[in-house]
Amino acid sequence: MQEKVTLIVNYLNEVKTRCTFNAAAQALGITPQALKKELGESRPEVSWFVSPTSGEPTRYTDSEKHEELYRTTRIITSAKVLKRNLDL
Repeated sequence: MQEKVTLIVNYLNEVKTRCTFNAAAQALGITPQALKKELGESRPEVSWFVSPTSGEPTRYTDSEKHEELYRTTRIITSAKVLKRNLDL
């Protein structure tokens, strides 16, 4: 599982696009809570995972957010996008 989580984290850092926890979790076949546990501590490289309502990473300080988090308004909200782009 960790390999797939790392694959998604690396992809989001490469494309510099936010993604909802729900979309990523669904692509992995796990719950959003399990994904949060897999991601571990708050840090910039995993701040791309956001709440679907606010578009913000949950419980992150500004220093824990990636410096390019707001580069685009686009947010991946569908597991289909991740599955297609990453062959999951």
